[in-house]
Parts: sequence; C-alpha cells; structure tokens
Amino acid sequence: MRQVVLDTETTGLSWEKGNRVVEIGCVELVERRPTGRTFQRYLNPEREFEPGAQEVTGLTLEFLSDKPKFADVVDEFLAFIEGAELVIHNAAFDVGFLDSELFRVGAHLGSLRDRCGVEDSLELARKRFPGQRNSLDALCRRLGVDNSHRHVHGALLDAQLLCEAYLALTSGQKEIGFASAEDASRVVATEFAAAGGPRPRIAATAEDLAAHDARLAVLRKKAGGRAVWDALLEDESPVAEAMTA
Repeated sequence: MRQVVLDTETTGLSWEKGNRVVEIGCVELVERRPTGRTFQRYLNPEREFEPGAQEVTGLTLEFLSDKPKFADVVDEFLAFIEGAELVIHNAAFDVGFLDSELFRVGAHLGSLRDRCGVEDSLELARKRFPGQRNSLDALCRRLGVDNSHRHVHGALLDAQLLCEAYLALTSGQKEIGFASAEDASRVVATEFAAAGGPRPRIAATAEDLAAHDARLAVLRKKAGGRAVWDALLEDESPVAEAMTA
C-alpha cells in the first residue's frame, strides 16, 4: 500500500476568498514505512497574505516572488501523488485549496479525489481522543513525537511530523498494539532510521533570528504590544489551530 502524507501552507484560511497555496510538502510511505522520497515546493501565490497567516508560516512575498507558480509544478506534483492514499490532517482544508489550484490550471485536471484516496488524520484523532485538542502539536505531545524544532509552520516539516504521529496513532490497526504512545513512537523512529536516517532539521541562522526578532518588534508595536506569534508560542493561536486543526 502506498500512502503520501501531505500538508500545505497558504496565504489565508479560505480558498473561497481567493487565498492561495504557498508551499506543498509530501512524505511517501509504502506498507507504512517511510521510503525517503519527499516532494516539497514553495510557490508564488501572486497575492498578499491575510493578516496573521504570514506570521504562522514565516514566509514573505519577497521570498516567494521568484518561486514557481502552481501551474509550473502541477505535473510533477500529480505524478508524485498519483494513485496513493493521501493522509492529511484536517483534509477538507488542504483538499479544498489544492482542488482550487487545480481548477485554476484547468478543469480537465479534475480533483484530488479523482486521483487519490484521502484519509483525514484529524478525524482519526478525534475518534481516539474524543473531547481533547487534536492539533498536530497536541498529537505530537500526546504520542511522543519530538516537535521541539517546530517554530513556524512548514509544509514539509509538518508532513514529516504528521507522518510520525499518524504511524503512532494507527499503530494498532495493522500490527501488534503497543503498551504506550512512547512504545509506538520508538517503532516509528526505527522506521524512519531504516529509510536512511531521521528527518532533516533546518536550523535558523543568526541573521534569520535577528530578522525574525526585528519583524516581531514591528508586529507587536502595530498590535499594541502583543503579536499573533506570541499566542502561537503559547499554543493558543486561533489561526494556528484553524490551519493545523
């Protein structure tokens, strides 16, 4: 069985309002084991970010200005996911955005569900942990997945984290159950190691951190002392919850 764990980053919360995808990240699984194959592209959205969305992703229009448009990468993207089961956290959000992007290129491309099955890991998490928070960060904490390096939302990083969380979340479905989330997490870590080592971790440079702090200072000043980012650090942001649900 081939699965692709997928995540997107966008300029806002609603594709119906014309918001666009700015990053796609995918991780391939075959028979529930990471193969080491990934797909990641930054995209030029050809429009502004909505308030709050830019702070969530850490991306800027200046950075994205020379990146390809969705139409430039659509064939490569569709070839990567073709025939797979997509695993997506809050699938309606990402599928809606990607279907909108496909329609912009041409109605002949159809929809994601014409090409792939879709499994919503958020729905799985809600069934296993009813009444609890089931954002990606909450799942990582609950299932013992290390997300300490997740300071901003990135599609490939989030897909890698979701891959680990999903395997731990569904570990009892197709293999012997584990005594705890920690046991499941150890098995997941072993599977990633067998595929060629742990997921890559990208560290911010001193210049990145200085630019980030300077940008935060401006945002705090505009917001009267508190920016959306501050709420994200406390895992309380409604924007973050909506985009990672």
